[in-house]
Amino acid sequence: MLHDVLVGDVWVASGQSNMEFHMTSLANADQEIAAAKYPKVRILIVKQKPSDYPLENVETKGWAACTPESVADSSAVAYFFARNLQQKLGVPIGLIESFWGGTSAEAWTSLRSLSADAALMPVFAARSQMVASQATTILRMQREEVEYQRALGQAKAEGKPEPERPWHRDFAAWAPAALYNGMIAPLTPFAIRGAIWYQGESNAGPERAFLYGRLFPTMIRDWRESWGEGNFPFLFVQIANWNSDPDAQWPEVRDAQRRTLALQNTGMAVTIDIGDPVDIHPKNKQEVGRRLALAARAIAFGEQIEWSGPLYRQLTHEDHALRVWFDHAQGLMAKNGALTGFEVAGEDGKYVPADAKIDGASVLVSSAVVPEPVSVRYAWAANPTCNLANRDGLPASPFRAPE
Repeated sequence: MLHDVLVGDVWVASGQSNMEFHMTSLANADQEIAAAKYPKVRILIVKQKPSDYPLENVETKGWAACTPESVADSSAVAYFFARNLQQKLGVPIGLIESFWGGTSAEAWTSLRSLSADAALMPVFAARSQMVASQATTILRMQREEVEYQRALGQAKAEGKPEPERPWHRDFAAWAPAALYNGMIAPLTPFAIRGAIWYQGESNAGPERAFLYGRLFPTMIRDWRESWGEGNFPFLFVQIANWNSDPDAQWPEVRDAQRRTLALQNTGMAVTIDIGDPVDIHPKNKQEVGRRLALAARAIAFGEQIEWSGPLYRQLTHEDHALRVWFDHAQGLMAKNGALTGFEVAGEDGKYVPADAKIDGASVLVSSAVVPEPVSVRYAWAANPTCNLANRDGLPASPFRAPE
């Protein structure tokens, strides 16, 4: 099934809701879909299917050339990624789209890798709690569905917009390794150029965020081992800005994603500047795809281009101030006004807004109320106000230092 088409470079596109975000959900969906005429881009969409054990095949409608008819159900991020690569490089691109909205990273990781690391045992404890509470969850879901149907009927009768249906985690899809078994393992015999990944929101709750820094690189190594093609390029999107729940830990997950760049042949598209504070599914997927394609052109194809915004490199101490050094820092600048988003703290660990000044490839930060700063953080909020970028307009990643 997977080998009935010849393509130049095949990429696996995976993750949760923002990777699953379909072309039909774009703000300018009609325009983009009508223009999606790229016969050298081929799309294979994997049917969602969890499994208790690794499967040997997947269900799909088969490969389809990219046309307005075939692209509607495609991932918008994956399409814009492929379109950009095909336009810039002129090579045929194949997309294997395997995603499931609102799922956790542990579901996409094999039991082999999860169970091999004692530090990841909380994954199984979380699943145990989910199993134990499932009966109560089902009753709550039933009550919410009754209320939704009542509100839906009332909205229709009054000519008002339909209410939003309550969202619930899919019990089967949240099992450790369930989506790896059903939607990744069957793909591993297929030769690929690399993978693009957009996920993290579902791991940002307080019961999971602390583990993401260990779990996410484990998943990447797991896929590479499963495919047996060495350290193929693995490119991912850092979760965007959004007004999350008060107890969620989005800054911690973003920092874990940034630190995952320590793995060879990884790249990250920062989206802290193009999210939507009131919509967890921001609609500007064109720019997300473009930034992922920049990383692919540099990492997978060896182009000498800037592909990342500024990334924290090191911290040095100066008189009553800290100097933050960055990679990807050619032409550091503040977009749309004075530089903002930096905070400093002293030995007490209490962060306050900092005065920040760009100086070459570094930023000097200080505060009159913290005479001896020892740590700094940037864009450390679910929906931060921040504006550091490089001359290519690519935004700096949030970080906290010392790490």
